[in-house]
Amino acid sequence: MIKDVSAGLLLGLLVGSMPVARAQIPVGTTGAWGSWFIGTVQLPGNPERKWGGYAEVQVRANGVLKEYFYHELKAGLSYDIDPNFTVLVGSGYYRTSDYRDLEASPLTVEKRLWEQLVLTQYSKRLKLEHRYRIEQRWVNFRGDSTAFRQRFRYRLNVFFPLNKRTVSTGTLFLSVYNELFLNPTGPVFERNRLYGGIGYQFTPQLVLQVGLLNQADYNLPALRRGQFTPQTTAIKNNLVLAVTYKLAWRSTVPATEHLPSQQD
Repeated sequence: MIKDVSAGLLLGLLVGSMPVARAQIPVGTTGAWGSWFIGTVQLPGNPERKWGGYAEVQVRANGVLKEYFYHELKAGLSYDIDPNFTVLVGSGYYRTSDYRDLEASPLTVEKRLWEQLVLTQYSKRLKLEHRYRIEQRWVNFRGDSTAFRQRFRYRLNVFFPLNKRTVSTGTLFLSVYNELFLNPTGPVFERNRLYGGIGYQFTPQLVLQVGLLNQADYNLPALRRGQFTPQTTAIKNNLVLAVTYKLAWRSTVPATEHLPSQQD
């Protein structure tokens, strides 16, 4: 009961704070719709074998299924401390190009390392996932210079199965999350992601999700050549298609419920 009340209060505070945070920052122009494709192979841990991992490829386009400009390759190793508490270490390669000139050298190439922990809560059908992540980032700009950055991320993901009490084979479910990106060197609120989607688990291995993601990037105010630019927000809406294939350890213990979380 206490867990349910605290989870509800946290969800209310997080969602309720979003309009306030945006109201304090002038909103920039909203770009056209983009699109993301996320393909993931995942090996969750279980009560007998607590180790797990995943590998993922992600492709993004500036338009809907056109104007490709970005991809990332990621992998991670996880360990289940208990069924509701998982830690993970991951790394990734990220490349951003100019969609108008893909033959040119990439705009940025980033290598990333991160550490995260995931806490899950269950309340009948409603399921909550709290994800905390610390990232170390090495960003190379056109091969000219490399900068080190650090970032903190927190994501609250809510799942609600529509036709069953658990997310398992044959389950249609809703997924909503909000994620905050915090930069210790500023802007403190570097990015916000708000996602809503619907998913279906076809088999114990295969999960498909389709959703809409709103991403807001905050830019620091600047003074260049005597011209002051206030802090602004660049907003992009994206159509997201995510396909997850789950591997499984051989086990004599009945399978536990694994939330169909996106690893991004």
